[in-house]
Amino acid sequence: MEKIFVIKGTNLTIHMPKELDHHNAEEIKREADRLLGTRNIRSIIFDFEKTSFMDSSGIGMIMGRYKNIRFAGGTVLAVRVNERIRRILTLSGVYKYIDIYEDLPKHSEVF
Repeated sequence: MEKIFVIKGTNLTIHMPKELDHHNAEEIKREADRLLGTRNIRSIIFDFEKTSFMDSSGIGMIMGRYKNIRFAGGTVLAVRVNERIRRILTLSGVYKYIDIYEDLPKHSEVF
């Protein structure tokens, strides 16, 4: 089973679930905030490889983590975003705040 939260250096990668609804968003929010408070995290990478559904609670969770890490001078990005999720991120305006990549960017391209 794949880990949802992976820390590598100062990067926190969050492997998003297939369906990002209120229940999942709350669990991810709680654990991400705990990790941000106890570890030296400078960037959050939301990996949407397996995600096919996201509702407004998912958008709220992403934007809340964005606000938390930007306050500390960090960055947020979304990777492996399919067309459906990209459309949701675009229509909601999230794309204005976080970089969105179809694949995993090379380290030097982002940080």
